[in-house]
Amino acid sequence: IDKPGKGAFYQTDLELVLKTSNIDTLIVCGVTTEICVHSTVREANDRGITCIVLEDCTASYFDEFHSCGLKMISAHGGLLGQISDSRSILNGLEKMHR
Repeated sequence: IDKPGKGAFYQTDLELVLKTSNIDTLIVCGVTTEICVHSTVREANDRGITCIVLEDCTASYFDEFHSCGLKMISAHGGLLGQISDSRSILNGLEKMHR
């Protein structure tokens, strides 16, 4: 998806691609945590799409912004999304395909 804005849903066909493919969960990676990643997660949440944000696959120019961005996503019991890491996701996928 070539995105012209901060979030991946803004003026893209991402929502259509996800719906036509029956995808209801996104594994989110990227930069910057507090802007582009956060915007994408909020846009997905508004559309009923679950997000798992990989803390070791997201980043910011400032460590404290990265940390704060992740805390905001996982606040209130994961209202906007869940935080995980790449190793956990890869291990889970590996178990699924055994």
